[in-house]
This record gives sequence, structure tokens and C-alpha cells, in this order.
Amino acid sequence: MNTYLKAKTLLLAATLYGCAAFAQEAKLPTRWTNDAIKAETPLSEYPRPQLERADWLCLNGKWDYIGGKNVLNALNPEKPATFEGKADKIQVPYCPESILSGIQRKQEINMWYRRNIEIPSKWQGKQVIIHFGAVDHDATVFVNGKKAGTHSGGYDSFSFNITPYLKKGSNTIIVAAKDPNDGKTPSGKNAPRGDYTFSSGIWQTVWLEPVSKSYIKNIRLLPDVEGKRLKVWVNAEGKGKIKAVALNNGKEVSQVDAVGGTYFYMPINDPKLWTPDSPFLYDLKLTLYNADGSEADEVKSYFGMRDIKLGKLDGVIRPLINGKFIMQLGLLDQGYWPDGVLTAPTEEALKFDIEYTKKAGYNLIRKHMKTEPQRFYYWADKMGLLVWQDMPAIWYQNEDTTQNRKVYRQELKAIMDDHYNSPSIITWVPFNENWGAFDVKNITNWVKQYDPSRLVNGNSGFNNNPGYQKAYGDPGNGDYVDTHIYVGPYGASVPDKTRAASLGEFGGVGLFVRNHMWPIENNAYDYEPTRARLTDRYVFLLDEVEQLMKYKGLSVAIYTQTTDVEHEVNGVLTYDRAVEKMELDRVKEVNEAVIKAGNKLNK
Repeated sequence: MNTYLKAKTLLLAATLYGCAAFAQEAKLPTRWTNDAIKAETPLSEYPRPQLERADWLCLNGKWDYIGGKNVLNALNPEKPATFEGKADKIQVPYCPESILSGIQRKQEINMWYRRNIEIPSKWQGKQVIIHFGAVDHDATVFVNGKKAGTHSGGYDSFSFNITPYLKKGSNTIIVAAKDPNDGKTPSGKNAPRGDYTFSSGIWQTVWLEPVSKSYIKNIRLLPDVEGKRLKVWVNAEGKGKIKAVALNNGKEVSQVDAVGGTYFYMPINDPKLWTPDSPFLYDLKLTLYNADGSEADEVKSYFGMRDIKLGKLDGVIRPLINGKFIMQLGLLDQGYWPDGVLTAPTEEALKFDIEYTKKAGYNLIRKHMKTEPQRFYYWADKMGLLVWQDMPAIWYQNEDTTQNRKVYRQELKAIMDDHYNSPSIITWVPFNENWGAFDVKNITNWVKQYDPSRLVNGNSGFNNNPGYQKAYGDPGNGDYVDTHIYVGPYGASVPDKTRAASLGEFGGVGLFVRNHMWPIENNAYDYEPTRARLTDRYVFLLDEVEQLMKYKGLSVAIYTQTTDVEHEVNGVLTYDRAVEKMELDRVKEVNEAVIKAGNKLNK
């Protein structure tokens, strides 16, 4: 590690948090670490691009903090903690386990956050909503000592109307978060059977927004390419009239008057289709009116016209995007950071992995065992990157089944609701390698029924299984038959009569890059000694993938993985995103060759 960068990171942490006692040394800083540490309001970009208002207030930044196993229980408390004695300062929205939080603890269990705010005077007469991108796992919010609401679920957004609890001048917001990290709630790699750094508490943006008594709470958008229309649902507080306007680069293409709380259609004549090569997005403006005709609320959004279905191509079942087969070639993307754990340090960093993936010639990522902030999917939508979205695994599904399995189902639905409108997401993955798998066939059917506009991969890598449980195996339904083969790719699935064939994970070939590895014993599925040798190996693997695509019916191949993650050194990038481990031009060349070979199958 660069000695100057190490010292600079240490110094800035000490400066930010007031004294050397809170100074931490970054084990492996990224190029964005210091920007995140210095930011007065980190990750200050508008957090919800598909439901955007002009006026809002970001609450990211320094909060008072107390935490630990022995502090006041933070699970659904009736009263807030008193913050007696000296509280730490934590940088929200970075989890307390991260260097960027300023405290870097191992596992807190109970977490209490406090911040004093003043409501802008121009918000007078408005309802004030507090929003949380994500808090892991159970959150309770107090405003001026009064409980404003509770939420359970570590990966979905939530909000509360805090207007009744506000007063003139200074207001105190306290957030209690409880995260036992016991594997009984959906947690993915962030759990006892995961093998990376834990992440708890607030880990996505916190923000305030003023609205009228009648306002748009959320929307649901469903493109109908064949019908040349967009299906729209507007959930509004108050069932006033709605005006919806779709625009193409500022030019109106459709306008519809409707009523909140009902589905309606917007005609999109001669639609410009959204594809990975041409990710065209329409703008959408929604206006809600009061009974007297005055404007109550206005939000901006966007949508992409695309569909994905299974179909036959020369007798082979394949996924078809807008009626055509596109070979889905991508990376397993775990979204971990050496400085922010589950939270990217900056907006630039959040975009970086997507930009590199596109630059290297891939058209897909599988977002593995976590979700991301809404802005991540916005950039995937905008740049044209297909997304498979995993459901973070539950680990102890066979303990207290009536509770644990119910929690899993509730949080699966919440995650799907959160990201329903993103055209980039084309496949839901409820289970991975039998981790926490239960009732897979029925859950796969439910996901398909709840969102028939996307494909479903019920148990990706059903051929693998953790040793502590019996394998559920292939559910036999859904849209993909999916195996994981390391190193592979031979031995991958072949399509059956109703499902396309997917190689949900393969590769995993490692390369050691001195001074850019997590300080722990590193490993991979196999190794190459040099950048050139690793590139050669990758090109050979992709040549094999092309053979499977052409002659065995393979439609998806997902290489492990975007970056190294802690002990794993099988990324195409190092964990700090500082080193490209393969020759980019050759990787791009072979990736594009495989995708082009897939395109030719349409002719």
C-alpha cells in the first residue's frame, strides 16, 4: 500500500471525527476513500431517480452514535436511548463496520443514531416525509422523543410521515437499528455463513422530502412492447386526477389523463426499444391535482420499452429480448468495497463497476446476494447493462419455520416492489446453490405470477449445496435450468422442453496482485501466474462458451467475478478497483465475438 495514501487516510479520519481515538487505518483504500471521508454530505445525489421531486434535504453526514451488544436493546423500542455520556460520531450512510463510518467496529448488534435538524422555512404547511434507502435489519425512528414508525428488512427502502412530531426550530431524529446477524433473516454473504465483513445499520441514504397532503407515494411502470403502450399505476395519497406525459428528449410523445389508484395505459407509437446496445429511456412526468384543479404534486420518472420472454430459436428454448436472442454474457457482481463494505464510497465509485463492465464488452451482471441503491439501477438502465437480481439468502430456514420463512417471503416481495420499474432487471433469482432453500418450486411460481414481465431462475446452481443441509436441487420450473461449474464451462446445463440453459457461475480463476489484496490468506478456484496467462485462459474459456452456445443451446454465461472480494482473488479487477487483471482489449474482443455469434443465430 502506498505509504502516503495510508497516512493521508489516517489523518483525514482523525480530522473528520475530532480526535485520534477515532482515527482508523484503511486496510485497502480505494481511489475514492479520501473523497468519501472529506465529504460533509457523502453520496448527496438525489437517491430515487424514478420518482424525483425538485425539493429535498439529504441527511447523510455526521450523526451522534452509540452501539454495541450491551447498549439499550434497539429492537422495536418504545422510547429512544438517552445518549448519556460521550457519543461517537458516525458518517452516515456507511455501516459501523466500515472504515468510512469513522468507527469501524466488528459487529454492533444494537445501533443508535441521533441528529438534530431544522426544517427549511419554505416547507411550512407541507407534509414532511423521512426516507431511508436501507437499514439492516430492524429500524425504529423517533422524532422529538415520539415514535414515528418501525420497519423490518435490510435491503428495501421505507419512509414515514413525521409531520405530526415536528416543531419549530431544532428537531431531534433518533434511529434505532437492530441487526443480530444470526442468519434468520435474508442477509446473503452478510451473515454467519457468509465469509466477508458484516454490515449492519444504516447503509443507504437518509433524506427528507416535503409534499402536499395529496401526493404521489409510488408508481409502477410496465412496458408493453407488442401493444405499443406503457401500463402505469400511480399510488397517491388522495385519489385526485393524474396527468401523465411521456417525452422523447423533451418532445411529448403521449399524454393521458387518469385517476390515482387505478391502472391506465399510455400509447407509445413506434416505440424506441431499450437494449444493451441502445438503452433508450423515455422521460415521464406525472402531475397530481387537488379536487379544485390546483396542482398537488409533480414527479419526474423514466421508463424503457423492452420485454423479455422465452421463445424457440431453431427448436431451442432461449430468452428473447424484444423478440431476439441476445447471448447474456456477464459478471457475478457482489458489490463489496474495502472501505464502505456494502456501500460504494462515492457516486463515481458506484458507477465505476458498471462502466468497466460495459467497457470490457459484457452486457450483463448478476447482482449477487445483495441489492444496491436505486441510483445503481439508474446507471444500469442508462448505460444498458442487463441485471439478474438475486434475493439475499436466508441461512436457517429450517429453524422457527413459521417466522423465518415468512420473513423471507415478505422481504422478497419488498425487494421486487422496490426495483420493479428498472428496465435493466430482466431476471429474478430467489435462491442460489440451495442456500436457505425451501419451497423453491412454489416460490418460483409465485415470483413469476407476481411479476410475469420478467424471467425467473428459481435455484441458480442447483448442482451445488452447503454441507449443513440437504440439497433442494432443481425445482424443475421457472425459466432457466442453471448449473454452476468451476472452472468450467463444460458440464453446463442444456435446455429442456420449457427452460433455457444458463451457466449461472463459472471461471473464478485467480491472480495475485501484490499490494492490492485484502490482508488475509487469499484464494480462488484456480490460478494463473501472470496477467498475460490469465488473459489467455479467459479467452480460451470464452471460446468454449461460444461452442456451448452454438451447439449445446447455452444462452447465459456469468463469469466469477467483477472484483476480488476480501479473501477471493478471482476478480477481473482487484478489490480496490486499481488494477485490471487481464488485458482489456483482448477481453473485450472475445466477449464481443461471443455476443455477435449469438446475434447471428437470429438470422
